This record gives sequence, C-alpha cells and structure tokens, in this order.
Amino acid sequence: MDKEKMAEWLAQGSIAIPKLLLQHYKRLGLTEVEFMLLLHLHAFMGEGVWFPTPDELAERMTLTPAQCMEALRKLLQKGFVSIEEQVDGAILGEKYSLKPLWEKLVHHLISESMNEHKKERQEEEQSLYTMFEQEFGRPLSPFECETLAMWMDQDGHDPAIIKAALREAVLSGKLNFRYIDRILFEWKKNGVRTIEQAKDYGQKFRKHQSKAKPVSQEEHRQTVTFYNWLES
Repeated sequence: MDKEKMAEWLAQGSIAIPKLLLQHYKRLGLTEVEFMLLLHLHAFMGEGVWFPTPDELAERMTLTPAQCMEALRKLLQKGFVSIEEQVDGAILGEKYSLKPLWEKLVHHLISESMNEHKKERQEEEQSLYTMFEQEFGRPLSPFECETLAMWMDQDGHDPAIIKAALREAVLSGKLNFRYIDRILFEWKKNGVRTIEQAKDYGQKFRKHQSKAKPVSQEEHRQTVTFYNWLES
C-alpha cells in the first residue's frame, strides 16, 4: 500500500460521536436512518461544509437524494436540526445547526436522572414504612402514615435520618411517634444531617441518660404510651 496515500487518509482525522447520543438516540425518538444522517451532517460540519445538499449526503449513504431530503425534512420537523443564517463576507447563506439535537439530549438526560431519583426516593420511602411496621409489630394507622409523610415533605427530613431516629427510639425503649418526633426536632436544631452525626449524637444522649435515676417498669409503660403530638 502507498505510504503517502495511507498518511493522507489518516490526516483526514476522525469524527467524535458522543457516547451518550449513541446510547440514547432510540429514546430520543430517532430512527437508525435519522441517526446516521445526523452523523453525516456532523461530519460535513467538521469538514467545513455547513449546508450539504441531499446529493452530497446521498453519496455517503444508501439513500437516494430524495430520501435524504425527506429524512432532513423530518429531522427539521421533529426539532433535531435547525437552519440558521450564515454570513461569509458579503454573501448571506444558510447552514444546518445540531444545537437542537444536543439540547434535546441534555433535556432527556436530566429528565431521566430526575425520574431515577424519584424512583429511588419512592423505594426508600416504601422501605421506611416497612421498617416502621416491623418495629411496631403492626400496620401503621392512617394518622401515623400521614405523620411520616409530614416528616419528609413538610419538615424536610431524609428517610435515612428518620430510620436512624426510629432506631434511636428503639434503643431508648421509647417506641412512639412523639418521641421520634422529638429526636428529629433535636437533630435538626443541632445541625444533625448525616447518619454518622446521628449516631454520635445518640450515643452522647444515651450516655447522659444512663446517669439519670432508673425508671420503674410501670413508669416505663406510661412513657411509651402513644401520644398524639400533632393535636397537642
């Protein structure tokens, strides 16, 4: 093979295709033909040809010029490509822009990330309800479910922190919603935001409590009686 010819081919460079576009073009609503046509448009732009004709595109594809023209029309209609004015000296022309494609891709990735976060949040919340029912040994009442929702939605407590408060209530032998609410209130007031901070705060609190006078079994039963703290 002619070394000069090989060097000439290599000097033409390569086209960079975003991996995310390759992974998500189907979810964006692009067909294989439309995707390939976009890649050829991208390649032409890299060569400095900003408004390739259907004939030029057809030379690189298995489509006819008419089919290329129809595919281009659909891409423009679906908002993946736009046509902008281009000024070259005193000559006013037109050029294709792939900016709409990149904007759609970014919007899709953000939406997908938000949906994934929402799904994880729902799974975490379901796990939270299950954990409470296991510790209480019974299904939660509508009022208790509402309280859990308020802790997350109104008070802004992370489900992981609520789980930590539940464990703290179990360790303290005071398994009731009023006590758990007090724990969450104290943690928030004292800037407890992580599980590690919650563990440290709980250990210090129990160490302080252990120095107090022991509570009788009867007093303990009175302590753990459920209290409707939202209506107090």
